[in-house]
Amino acid sequence: MDEVLLALPFTGRWRARNSPARRVPSHGTDLMASRYAIDFIGVDDTHRTAHRVDWRTILATEPPTRFVAFGRPILAPSHGTVVAAHDREPDHAARRSPLALIPYALGQPARIRAGTPAIAGNHVIIAIAPGTFVALVHLRQGSLTVAVGDPVTQGQHLGECGNSGNSTQPHLHLQAMDHTDLSVARALPIRFSTFLEMPHATHRSGLPRENSVITPLIGPATTRTATG
Repeated sequence: MDEVLLALPFTGRWRARNSPARRVPSHGTDLMASRYAIDFIGVDDTHRTAHRVDWRTILATEPPTRFVAFGRPILAPSHGTVVAAHDREPDHAARRSPLALIPYALGQPARIRAGTPAIAGNHVIIAIAPGTFVALVHLRQGSLTVAVGDPVTQGQHLGECGNSGNSTQPHLHLQAMDHTDLSVARALPIRFSTFLEMPHATHRSGLPRENSVITPLIGPATTRTATG
C-alpha cells in the first residue's frame, strides 16, 4: 500500500505519542480510520508539556491554557482542498489526574455513539489526491482560518491546537484515510518528510519513534504519495 507523504503540520517541538512506528493499530483500534494515526503533544525547550504542576494535576481537572500545545499554530501538511471544517465544539478541561480520568473513561461509549463531532471535536479534512484525505483533529474552538472549498498550500495556517472532542489534554491528532466520512473510511499509512528527532538530534524521514521529541526541518515541498 502506498504511504501518504506529508510535512509535519507545525513548527517548534512536539512529542510523538501513539505512533504507528510502535504498533499498528496505533490507537489500539481501527475505528474511525485511526489504524495509522499519530498524536503530537507540544512541549517547551525542556520537553515539558505544561507550564505548571500543582494540586489540580493530582486531584482534579486543569485549564487547557496551562498546556504548551494549546493555541499553537497548526499548518497544512500538504497542498490540497478543504473538504470538511468544523469549529463549534468547546475546548474541555484537561485531565492528567488518574482521579479525573476515571469519569472521562466511563463516558467514552457515549462519545462514540454521539459521532464524529464528539470524537474529533474541531477538525479540518483536506483532500490531497484522488481518494486520499488527511484529517487534523482536536483543534481550538473558533481558531479555524479555512472553510470547505478553500485551496490550501503546504505550510498554510489552518487553525490552532486545542482540546476539543475525545481529548484529555491539548494535542494534535493526524491521520490519512480514503474517505471523508470517518464512520466508513479506511486508514492509509503515512510518513513525514525530514525532521529532527531528539534526544540525539537524529535527522530522519519516516515516522517518529514513540515518545520522541521532534521538530520539522525546512526543505523543498513534499510530494503527496510515495511507495512504501
